[in-house]
Parts: sequence; structure tokens; C-alpha cells
Amino acid sequence: MDNQEKEPMFSAKNLKLLTGPLGKNNPITVQVLGICSALAVTVKLKPALVMALSVTIVLAVSNVVIAALRKSIPDRIRIIVQLVVIATLVILVDQILKAYLFDVSKQLSVFVGLIITNCIIMGRLEAFALANKPWPSFLDGLGNGAGYGIILIIVAFLREFLGSGTIFGYPVLEKLGLYKTGYENNGMVILPPMALIFVGLIIWYHRSRDKSLVEKQ
Repeated sequence: MDNQEKEPMFSAKNLKLLTGPLGKNNPITVQVLGICSALAVTVKLKPALVMALSVTIVLAVSNVVIAALRKSIPDRIRIIVQLVVIATLVILVDQILKAYLFDVSKQLSVFVGLIITNCIIMGRLEAFALANKPWPSFLDGLGNGAGYGIILIIVAFLREFLGSGTIFGYPVLEKLGLYKTGYENNGMVILPPMALIFVGLIIWYHRSRDKSLVEKQ
């Protein structure tokens, strides 16, 4: 049975699928999924942005594919089918990055391949795409990918700015002349544990502003 009846493409219900994960239903701050990427690819903004876009594309397209095939996928092999779809898309994304953004591809290294095991993607396929039509599944994938990406970009911005004094490699603090005042980059910020601390602070801030999230725990 489909959960979606015929309705306008951009109905309030569909728009909620797109906007909900950006705030109240964010996959990282609310569901605490996909935080491993924050440790690996957020030292600089550029690789974090590319990772966010990659995950969003894979999630949105795989949601559509699984939603389109949902009635013909035997329940016993649904996980295998999902993994095949995700792996195919990840390989395509990886090859495109190597062809057009080779420097970023080298920085991301094996973490592009690990998109296959990203729990946000598997979670949305299981929880949403298998029970809904392609269009709302696409919006759900796009929204959750964007919600994931926002957190990744915030963490990367803080780590690059405080740890390297740059934004997208541009020497912001040097141009502002702060180094002449005795300021030094905080080397601790670019260490992996600090990424987890920043994610924790973002989760705390988000939940402190929305008490309903705490009540659900």
C-alpha cells in the first residue's frame, strides 16, 4: 500500500518532506545518523561540500529507484537490492569526482566509497522509499541529504576557519591582519576528536532550542 495519494507535486505535505530534515527532523542532530563523515572530511570546506553533494545525490536518486521498484522487490532480498543500487550510484559519483575534481577525490579518499554504508541512506530507503512513490521519495532524499550536508558544512567551516585561518583555502585571517596581533591557528581544531565535539555542540544547541526533541528521548 502506498502512503501517498494523488496530490499536488509541491503540496504542504511534500514540502514538509523537503524542509523537515533541515531542522526539526535533521538526520544528524535528531536521529544522530551519519556522524562518521564529520570526523573524516570536515578539516576543509571544499571536501565537506563535495561529500555533502555526493551523499545528497546518491540518497535522492537511490530513493527514487527503490520507490519505483518497490512493488517488484522480494522482501527477502530487499537489502541486497538496496546495496546494489547505492553501490552503483556511489561508483558513478566516485568516477565523476576522479574525472573532474581529482584533487578533492584524493582528499576524500576511501570515504566516498563508504557512502555505501552511510546509515542515513539505508535508513531512508527502508523507512520511506519502500512505502512511497518516487516523487515524495525524491523530496525525502533531497531533504535528508541537505540536512546532513548543512551540519557537515557548518563543522567544516568552523574547523577550517579556526584551525587553518582560511575559507575555501582563502587566507581570511591573514588578510585581516590578525596574525600580526599575535593570533595563532588552533591546531587542536583540525584533529578528528574536535569534529565530534563540534557535532555534539550543534546537537546540544538544536535540542536546547526545541524542547520537544528532548521529551521524545
